[in-house]
Amino acid sequence: MQVLAQIRERFEREKPLDGVRISACLHVTTETANLMRTLRAGGAEVVLCASNPLSTQDDVAAYLVEECGVSVYAVRGEDNDRYYDHIRAALAHRPAVTMDDGADLVGSLHMIALDRLDDLAPALRGWVVRLSAEERRAVVEDVKGSTEETTTGIIRLRAMAADGVLQFPVMAVNDSLTKHLFDNRYGTGQSTLDGVIRATNMLLAGSTVVVAGYGWCGRGVALRARGAGAQVVVTEVDSVAALEAAMDGFQVAPMGDVAPVGDLFLTLTGNTSVIREEHFRVMKDGAIVANSGHFDVEIDIRRLREIAEEEPREVRPEAVEYVVEGRRIVLLSEGRLINLAAAEGHPAAVMDMSFANQALAAEYLLSEEGGALDRTVHRVPAEMDREIARLKLQAMNIEIDTLTPEQEHYLSSWDLGT
Repeated sequence: MQVLAQIRERFEREKPLDGVRISACLHVTTETANLMRTLRAGGAEVVLCASNPLSTQDDVAAYLVEECGVSVYAVRGEDNDRYYDHIRAALAHRPAVTMDDGADLVGSLHMIALDRLDDLAPALRGWVVRLSAEERRAVVEDVKGSTEETTTGIIRLRAMAADGVLQFPVMAVNDSLTKHLFDNRYGTGQSTLDGVIRATNMLLAGSTVVVAGYGWCGRGVALRARGAGAQVVVTEVDSVAALEAAMDGFQVAPMGDVAPVGDLFLTLTGNTSVIREEHFRVMKDGAIVANSGHFDVEIDIRRLREIAEEEPREVRPEAVEYVVEGRRIVLLSEGRLINLAAAEGHPAAVMDMSFANQALAAEYLLSEEGGALDRTVHRVPAEMDREIARLKLQAMNIEIDTLTPEQEHYLSSWDLGT
């Protein structure tokens, strides 16, 4: 992660985060460890909790505690109560900056701010009710800003901003060009299929792969599946995305039409109940269903369990077989992120740019310009994107052209046409 390493060297010298309390809710992986090291090099006091119960690498969590001075609250396989107990620990740090992957941390903060205690998880509610009104206000008012890593979180945060309840500015790291064009497309594309293959050892060549959602993550998965020899069908609800998928050479059809023919179904929409009972009931024998969206809501797992005719059977690690109308359906990794639950997540080389965005966005939020941002969701500055791209090219030993004075003059003029 050479881009992040260069930022870490500067942070070590300049200490732009000196004494700043940061609470991060991210996947606890080796790549995240490098981000935590960078924040610590900048002088931050860091607490980290997991953003998904199945994505934590326990050895990484231990390393961060023992070697890097980061307080980590994460255990692979933690249940829902423990998950939110860990979020409570991150909030109790009283952060000035939060980092999120899915907006659970920011969402919990705003439930406290809005006094919607009944909507909090029990593990959080018990802690909040013991705080005085002044302490509750302080938990939220101390936050100068937040960063958000993923599409699902951005959707939630934009809904909060639209409702006028967002209490501080948020940097949409996910929307930076050096994040979603590379991490979402190439990282998700490769790691999703890596997770499926590790969990199943299935042959993609000749199989029919149904990709639900043609955002940048769906694009990457569809592209990689086609490259492996699969026949790829895309399902979409957005007409522009569906048109793009069709012109990229993929078959586009409703989920109801392709449910009977798909061999592998992958959801990447950020929405709920994308694969439902009516789809399960017509799937072919041996169909495999997996999710690569952030939350485990895209596949209606509760209903799948209810309509199953036999007790679920684990057929491989991360693969559980259900029988519906006499046909076997295999659900991978409990419907959670297949690329992190069954594999190792995105390669470090692509996460390098994503986490460079996180580190620089945290620094920006604490600057004079960042401090003047209003309470909504903001794109990272264009110059930050360009700097990360420049550092990445430098790390890859790739040189590019520069504009000549004549070219600069031409581009800045309006009267030099034909």
